Amino acid sequence: MTEEAIEKENTAIAKAYKELLKVSYTTLSNDDKKLIRSAFEVALDGHKTQRRKSGEAYIFHPLAVAKIVAQEIGLDATSIAAALLHDVVEDSPDYDIEDIEKRFGKTIATIVGGLTKISSLSKEKDMDVSLQAENFRKMLLTLNDDVRVIIIKIADRLHNMQTMDAMRVDKQIKIASETLYIYAPLAHRIGLYNIKTELEDLGLKYTEPDVYNDILGKIKESKEEQDLYINQFSEVIKNSLDKENLEYTIKGRPKSIFSIRKKMLNQGVPFDEVYDKFAIRIIYECDLDATKVEKFLAWKIYSIVTDHFRPNPIRLRDWISSPKGTGYEALHITVMGPKGRWVEVQIRSNRMNEIAEKGYAAHYKYKQGDDEKEDNLESWINRLQEALENPETSAVDFVEQFKLNLYSKEIFVFTPAGELKSLPKGATALDFAFSIHTEIGMKTRGAKVNGKLVTLSHELKSGDQVDILTAENAKPNTNWLDYATTARARSKIKSALKEDRKHVGDHGKEILKRKLKQLKITLNEASVNEMVNFFKLKTSLDLFYRVGLGSIDNKMLRDYAASRSNALMSYIKSKISRKANAKNEELEKQEVTLKYDSLVFGKEEEKLEFKLSNCCNPIPGDSVFGFLTVNEGIKVHKNNCPNALSLQSNYAYRIISAKWIDSSQQEFYAKIVITGIDHIGLVNDITTIVSEDMHVNMKSISFESNDGLFSGKMNVAVKNNTIIKKLLEKLKKINGIDKVTRV
Repeated sequence: MTEEAIEKENTAIAKAYKELLKVSYTTLSNDDKKLIRSAFEVALDGHKTQRRKSGEAYIFHPLAVAKIVAQEIGLDATSIAAALLHDVVEDSPDYDIEDIEKRFGKTIATIVGGLTKISSLSKEKDMDVSLQAENFRKMLLTLNDDVRVIIIKIADRLHNMQTMDAMRVDKQIKIASETLYIYAPLAHRIGLYNIKTELEDLGLKYTEPDVYNDILGKIKESKEEQDLYINQFSEVIKNSLDKENLEYTIKGRPKSIFSIRKKMLNQGVPFDEVYDKFAIRIIYECDLDATKVEKFLAWKIYSIVTDHFRPNPIRLRDWISSPKGTGYEALHITVMGPKGRWVEVQIRSNRMNEIAEKGYAAHYKYKQGDDEKEDNLESWINRLQEALENPETSAVDFVEQFKLNLYSKEIFVFTPAGELKSLPKGATALDFAFSIHTEIGMKTRGAKVNGKLVTLSHELKSGDQVDILTAENAKPNTNWLDYATTARARSKIKSALKEDRKHVGDHGKEILKRKLKQLKITLNEASVNEMVNFFKLKTSLDLFYRVGLGSIDNKMLRDYAASRSNALMSYIKSKISRKANAKNEELEKQEVTLKYDSLVFGKEEEKLEFKLSNCCNPIPGDSVFGFLTVNEGIKVHKNNCPNALSLQSNYAYRIISAKWIDSSQQEFYAKIVITGIDHIGLVNDITTIVSEDMHVNMKSISFESNDGLFSGKMNVAVKNNTIIKKLLEKLKKINGIDKVTRV
């Protein structure tokens, strides 16, 4: 670099540092500024030789992460300093955790240590032994050190997502899938809604770039029209709000690209038919000490809005009386706005708005006194900790369950004493029992909801009052796993079942030892493995458990003993037959390869054997990838398959790039769903287009009509997705057809 370029870069670094001090959400004292300055100097020294893939000096990354932590998340000087130092220990040989502790104290050293642990986990090469899911689990364990570890990690991930253009495409897809799979839900749960939205949009940008750019372009095109609509809506209610002498601001908030995409998929509609593409937010000023007034003003504004616009009665969300588990408070109403469009109106005080935007940090700023009930975030972390430290849950199961619980909507139910409990939507009476206490869950024998006896699988609704009936001799059984939906309940039930199974297994092992002795067979590792194979089981515990239960009896053990004497002959025969069939196998292999010659894999574009996955039924022309399974070879999935994110996050090392190179004569199946208004001849119109116009082969077809509405399903065989697109377009043009979607 030239002297001029070095000078220019140093000026940019100094400017970024000054900007960091300016944008801090909390007021920084002189001591705070000294701490941040000291952390900046160490970071500058630690990263002095490093550059990012884009070519810029590495120090810009910790400065950007610290700025997100200071401005968007609103954490204190300790967190800003930790954010500046988050990569120093890992990247610089001159500093270790002891150095950080000596210079900055134990708290910052703990946070930096937690962040270093997470970074070292994510850099493990080709995680074929330790899956990515196990790494997520270890990462979440750092919550035990300090919740700020995860918050700074989310800020780090946000900046990485913002600056990922210089990376290889496969790296971009892996990191973006991981972000959508775990980091966006985490940001949501901690209450960082703005960051969650940005992470989701950036995730979509790299996992489905064409879709992202298409929606982005359409949003830009319709921005002027939306701004005009928001102004029209606001003008109607401004006069009424001014008459009440309220201080307020009205903002229009466009829906994120990710949420518009989600609506398009869920409703099976194009962009133009997604009507609620934006929400209107009314933020009113209120004195911090006037809690009752704050609530009263929210309902007053609700009354003014509904005086002018008719509300949708089933779309009222009152998160002021019962805040979300994340601490979020607001009134949400959906009203019929001008031009017959539904508009979501969010009503928040300035305090509620800060909590919605800053999450954890603002929540603690506004916390009322020490006698307040246990904070939602803290109780969530405690529950999470319990689930994390349960050794019985597999990492992949844990991450899947954890992710479901992160994003789930909440219901509010009452204990017999009238205490309010929040649970994920879809929770059952058994989940409620475990949410009160593990011991109550374990001893549950029944439940009453609103005074009536219900099953343990009964799904609870907001407002239910639940009374759990217990018995000393009650204990979990395998059916309970069908009744429970929350991670906490399921992990406790699995632990109890495993313990019970182990107890029966220990007893079974002793029985087996005695019975084999009578058959002159020694119980050792070799004989146990033989029996596991003979009885088609998976583990030795399965074997001992079945003997303990009596499902493997004396006759079955005698059959096993008889089979041992024939083992040698069987081995010789199998060796001969293997040689004899080797040539036939080779021929079959060639036939399979020829049969699927339209798809190639990897950089070398090799033709390999594969199967098409049933979960998304890809056809030639679809964007696809290969996934190397344990037992079934390569399975091909569409890029927007429901399972794609999970596979790309947890098993990135098994993903193989794939593309269609031509359209062979093989046919692929696609399922089409049609809905509309019924009339005479409609079915004939549909079948004419499918069979005569498009010459597409229908494999199965079913139609039904109910009260003038028509719905139908067709399975068709096509060569590629160009044909299916043309077919869908033609079917949409039939008079009376409302929606045509490929599922």
